[in-house]
Amino acid sequence: MAVFTQVPLKDAHTLVQRLQLGELQALRGIEGGIENTNYFVTTDQGEFVLTLFERLTAEQLPFYLHLMKHLAHAGIPVPDPRPDQHGEILHRVCGKPAALVNRLQGKSQLAPQAVHCAAVGDMLARMHLAGRDYERQQPNLRGLPWWNETVPVVLPYLAPEQAALLQSELAYQNHVAASSAYTALPRGPVHADLFRDNVMFDGDTLTGFFDFYFAGVDTWMFDLAVCLNDWCIDLATGQHDTSRAEAMLRAYQAVRPLIAAERELLNAMLRAGALRFWISRLWDFHLPRQASLLTPHDPAHFERVLRQRIAQPLAL
Repeated sequence: MAVFTQVPLKDAHTLVQRLQLGELQALRGIEGGIENTNYFVTTDQGEFVLTLFERLTAEQLPFYLHLMKHLAHAGIPVPDPRPDQHGEILHRVCGKPAALVNRLQGKSQLAPQAVHCAAVGDMLARMHLAGRDYERQQPNLRGLPWWNETVPVVLPYLAPEQAALLQSELAYQNHVAASSAYTALPRGPVHADLFRDNVMFDGDTLTGFFDFYFAGVDTWMFDLAVCLNDWCIDLATGQHDTSRAEAMLRAYQAVRPLIAAERELLNAMLRAGALRFWISRLWDFHLPRQASLLTPHDPAHFERVLRQRIAQPLAL
């Protein structure tokens, strides 16, 4: 989250009034993230988050917003987009498509233990199952086609050794995607960006998943791999943490057991998750956009994670 578009108080007030959410009391820009403009909105009826979408189009956005509605209705703790009197959940603020959702309680757990990883694994599996009957379709927009398009753009900024790794891993992932095992992987709506800062906890109790704006239809195993690559590693080195990973996988499988093809491709998906975020961080770092409160993430982190995943494959 970041602030690319400055929202005047009067514009926020107009939206709050239209959604019948009481009187606006405070509006505060949110630091962090790299995609959209975000503000905390306080009214006399509660706390909300206002998002102005800087890259996603009005045609793409219904997939994300209605997915959150669908999951919230199914009992998954996610932000619930607020409708106007006509039931419309996609709004417009400062000329940008926008949404207003309830603010989740709790705080992010940035130093997770096994208990937190187990809670994420359990809820992730429940979310996947809850999304099976979601009818809207939209691919993961940061999936393999985007990797193939973006790698040539970032290659000129890399040292020869980095460029060789990036190209060889991309070739490997294209090979995996053409395999029969990959075709057999279960799929459906995925979060695709469920990092530590996109989950809320109250103590050890998980209170919500948020920031669904990288969601899309993809393999559930890719979604799980993204989580394992963030929740279950040492951030300084990128090294795998066995106890946390086992807790997450055990909790996930208690709700939705993995099939044979998923077990076979666990390591390939862990590598895919690392590659995806290495590419996107290279892109954001070397080709940045201007934004207040914007700090690009270090791309070297996911280079380390990818190297660790290649050197030390896991066994299920």
